[in-house]
Amino acid sequence: MRRSTGSYRSRAVVLAAVAALGAGLLSGCADDGDDKSDKSGGGGGGGGKTTITMGLFGTFGFQEAGLYDEYMKDHPDIKIEQTVIERNENYYPQLLNHLSTGSGLADVQGIEIANITEVGQTQAAKFVDLSKTESVKKENWLDWKWQQGTTKDGKTIGLGTDIGPMAICYRKDLFKKAGLPSDREKVGQLWSGDWNKYLEAGEKYMKNAPGDTAFVDAASGVYNAVISSSAERYYDKSGKAIYKESPAVKDAWGIATKAATGHLTARLQQFQKTWDQAFANGKFASIACPPWMLGYIQEKAGDKAKDQWDVAAAPKPGNWGGSFLAVPEAGKHKEEAAKLVAWLTAPEQQAKLFAKRGSWPSAVASYSLPDVSNAKHPYFDNAPIGQIFTQAAKGIPVQVLGPKDQIIASNIADIGLLQVDQQGKSPEAGWKAATKSIDNALDQ
Repeated sequence: MRRSTGSYRSRAVVLAAVAALGAGLLSGCADDGDDKSDKSGGGGGGGGKTTITMGLFGTFGFQEAGLYDEYMKDHPDIKIEQTVIERNENYYPQLLNHLSTGSGLADVQGIEIANITEVGQTQAAKFVDLSKTESVKKENWLDWKWQQGTTKDGKTIGLGTDIGPMAICYRKDLFKKAGLPSDREKVGQLWSGDWNKYLEAGEKYMKNAPGDTAFVDAASGVYNAVISSSAERYYDKSGKAIYKESPAVKDAWGIATKAATGHLTARLQQFQKTWDQAFANGKFASIACPPWMLGYIQEKAGDKAKDQWDVAAAPKPGNWGGSFLAVPEAGKHKEEAAKLVAWLTAPEQQAKLFAKRGSWPSAVASYSLPDVSNAKHPYFDNAPIGQIFTQAAKGIPVQVLGPKDQIIASNIADIGLLQVDQQGKSPEAGWKAATKSIDNALDQ
């Protein structure tokens, strides 16, 4: 899954490490390691076959789930080769460079949700309109996901792969000890419809918190969960940056800093070693979690926490993560590549990918398929994740994305909120530091 610093993380999410924990395990993020490329399928294509190259970042999971092999078996004239750059923050600048020169592009390129708007605004002419590809049906996707990959003039430059509908993962044992309900239905009712109620539950928890545990991991995690529930965040529909006066940002900032100043957080920074250790040591009782986070929790919390974690509905539906597949106009095999992208993102394949790798489908048509609708997670006391995340996915608002969402979100989380949460700075001082850093970054 993707999350770079702030609201997103690159696909440096090593799904393979998590998948090794067992069949049916949802994929999760792993520590960012050294950048690396890996190629599969050998070179050349030979034997009269057409070689389609896939240029991706992190781990999309297509190869690991056997989808490439399945496609090549059904299309013996096609050979698929994959090249991967682990971190999106290194992959994306290279993609832009290749687009500017018109060389070095793969037949299929992955695009992260944080970059799809900028690509659509500045590079749309350099990609194939996938809406015209045979078998591609707009109605197969969630409406908001389709819109994210489609430009204002109606050109669909990317077909959606996964998404990250939000839930709350929580420790049943810690909730019980603190006097809170532990049943997932009752837990969801504690904060239904209002993120402020989530903090109220946290205040009740902290009155009887077991040991030195905290209610939630980090203020940045709270902020990201709240802001993901809003349609208009850092930009308005006209494309103007509004992060300083955005009601959604003010609300999310207020809730997150209240969690920090109210001592509800474990004062951690997500995706750092101390965060991983806190999972292992049971130092916090709840965390906002998309499907890909479940595998991460299982990996870091370990066998001793099996059945202690559970999953409940979030206060409001939100999205954290997601990517797209696109076909550059400069590719050597545009028609064949477009057909492959259409197949990889079709509902049936998205359901298979979820079942084997834990990537939650953006194809709403897959939600009625058994692999998705009947899905339960054994580590989380057989939580009916198929039902929970389907409900969340269908309620996610159509978000207004801007070209520099990632920069803005990163600075709010890793500059402003970190100062409030870890350094004890006032919310006002943290906000000033965040906006100063954002302004400097956007002026460059």
